[in-house]
Amino acid sequence: MHPFGTHGILRVHKVNPTAAVLRRLWVVIPLLLILCLLFLLPGNKRDKPNNTAPVPGQPEPRTGDEIVAAGQFFHTGTRVVLWLDPNGYDAYRIIPRFTGLSNDPPQLYNGIHYNVRNHDMTTDECTAVQSGNWTLPMLQRVVDQFVIHFDVAGTSRRCFHTLQDVRGLSVQFMLDVDGTIYQTLDLKERAWQATIANSRSIGIEIANVGAYELTESNPFALWYQQTNGQTVLTIPDDFGAEGILTSNFVGHPARPGQIEGNIQGKDLVQYDFTPEQYQALIKLTATLCKIFPKIRCQYPTNDSGQLITYKLPDDVLTNYEGILGHYHVQTDKVDPGPAFNWDYVVDGARKILAEEAGTNSGS
Repeated sequence: MHPFGTHGILRVHKVNPTAAVLRRLWVVIPLLLILCLLFLLPGNKRDKPNNTAPVPGQPEPRTGDEIVAAGQFFHTGTRVVLWLDPNGYDAYRIIPRFTGLSNDPPQLYNGIHYNVRNHDMTTDECTAVQSGNWTLPMLQRVVDQFVIHFDVAGTSRRCFHTLQDVRGLSVQFMLDVDGTIYQTLDLKERAWQATIANSRSIGIEIANVGAYELTESNPFALWYQQTNGQTVLTIPDDFGAEGILTSNFVGHPARPGQIEGNIQGKDLVQYDFTPEQYQALIKLTATLCKIFPKIRCQYPTNDSGQLITYKLPDDVLTNYEGILGHYHVQTDKVDPGPAFNWDYVVDGARKILAEEAGTNSGS
């Protein structure tokens, strides 16, 4: 056949340029859409480095719920006042914070109130941390207990004065009646709050006038009044009511009546902690259990699963990891007392941890 057709005529097919462009776009556009979707998938933007340089002198915002461990900030979801903040309580100071309060001894304490942890650490590690060179992984290996106290002082301001200025002691956290948490030291520090447990534990003093034997006098009439059928917390003027951070705070125990129970073989009576304290403590407990995996979200129980209400035997205490009371550490202590609701705190913290675990797993 002739190359130009049967009639020797060259046939020319005209190409529509618009149609050609559209055909190309039908191929390119889906590819662009796929690339955009891949870029927007969760994790892709987050995983890309932030190339925006910080502006010199620009403050780093805080939310007011952070605690400090080995120099790092961690959120708790509840109000926290650090020793760095206005209205904070600084256990690093070596001179008295408050002077001239009622019943003060003639000479107040001057000096340090903490030292260096050394629990389960090598000689080289102890040497390294003498100058404060803690890493978070090292601290996570050392800290495995969270000790609960009541402060007997009734308010965190009075508690700090008693510990810092009068007795020369310290504690990492204080929890005031309005639910405000005060952190006085970085959690890397060995506070002086629970004798043999100090080097491995974190402690908290909860504002509460304490528990008393049924046969002894107590200060309840000064601190609690019945008003319109409710038990109301009434802080005596000389005990630092002006130190409560929440303005015009009116507190009441979570359960209105006096609660009796046996601790260390003693029959005791106590008023409960406030709902605000419980809510803050639940969030702090969950936070500490998350930061320090060796602090297990549990309290000491016997073979029947019941709360142990006396000092743990030495070998049990040595191997225990979790939340415990001051009386689990020392035979001469009864705090946090019979009113402390262990199940409420631990179950609440476990719920937070479970919800967070579920969120992180995508369920």
